[in-house]
Amino acid sequence: MRIGFLFNHDQIHQVAHSLPVALALAAAQPDWQVVIATTNPRIAAEVERQIGKNHPTNLTSQSLGLQSALSKFAVAALGRLLPLRKVLLLRDNLAFFRDLDAMVVTERTSLLLKTRFGLTGTKFILTDHGAGDRAIGFGKTTALFDLILAAGPKIRDRLIAEAGVDQARLTITGYPKFDVAGHETPRLPLQANGNPTVLYNPHVSPHLSSWYRQGRQVLDFFLANPHYNLILAPHIMMFQRRVNFTVDQFSFGLPGVIEPQYHAAANIHIDLGSLASTDMTYTNAADIYLGDVSSQIYEFIKQPRPCVFLNTHGVAHAGDANYAHWQAGPVITDCDDLGAALQKAQQDQKSVYAPIQQKLFDYSFDLTEEPSSTRAARAIVTMLSANAAKIQEL
Repeated sequence: MRIGFLFNHDQIHQVAHSLPVALALAAAQPDWQVVIATTNPRIAAEVERQIGKNHPTNLTSQSLGLQSALSKFAVAALGRLLPLRKVLLLRDNLAFFRDLDAMVVTERTSLLLKTRFGLTGTKFILTDHGAGDRAIGFGKTTALFDLILAAGPKIRDRLIAEAGVDQARLTITGYPKFDVAGHETPRLPLQANGNPTVLYNPHVSPHLSSWYRQGRQVLDFFLANPHYNLILAPHIMMFQRRVNFTVDQFSFGLPGVIEPQYHAAANIHIDLGSLASTDMTYTNAADIYLGDVSSQIYEFIKQPRPCVFLNTHGVAHAGDANYAHWQAGPVITDCDDLGAALQKAQQDQKSVYAPIQQKLFDYSFDLTEEPSSTRAARAIVTMLSANAAKIQEL
């Protein structure tokens, strides 16, 4: 068997969601070839860092790039505005993908290999990057995967109900990222003052994010209230492009520039895309979470703590599964209410919100003593071995 693990993105945030599975699979099946395919030097370096020097000899890495002159021209001309490179990389490397028995991915763009580029001989396996509530994670295209490694019951239940996924193609395996991240509680230099530290973690999607409408007001609040510390760590893709687009509901937003006064503030720490914004450094370090729709909320409430949510789009969220995480704390529509919401979140955390957060976490993640990556590797072996047996019977 030759199994590929594809990392086809601009940034590194998806690596920890499936690389532990690759390592576990290579260790469990020494006669299988496990290939880590990366598509830019940044991701390749992060893969190398996480793998380390001691890894199974049947695990190898391969760099994929644009092959055609037309693809290179298109990306050079429009790549700063549109995510063309991810799609063109798929088309330009069909020979590599055809040589795989199965491919494990953390996103859905790769399904274009199946639906547009005629790749029918390769099994597609999804181990998603996060366990959030957004509707895009439960779209009907997900049913095209041959195997889905679900973090917990929530993912399974919603994929069956909303995407029409065959339950036989779903296996609950936990959250591989927890195998390699989130085991320490770091303290940042600005936390030496002993003040409560708020993590502001806005999402990149313009039709859902609080950043484009009220992000500067959030910064102004903390500038004027130095008895709180602030970590601004938005989605790692927020400042990658001058304009951010969403494809599920067409919209665009300008992330802008963070002005010098915010960088200079002693109580504000700004990180627009380092490793710390992806490895749970900030979700572990913060005392309070402030956000909108990012799945990082679920990594934060692994240890229940106060949360506040910004509903800057006036969404009617009550009873909406896509906003289930907004049950974890006060929801406000205007930054004028931020001070009161922070106080309420802290005052009511133990009596009101902690039990809700625990319930949300337990429904999102099925964790056992066995590492999630080991469970995921076993599910892959079971599916591919059964498929191989069926082929031999024909």
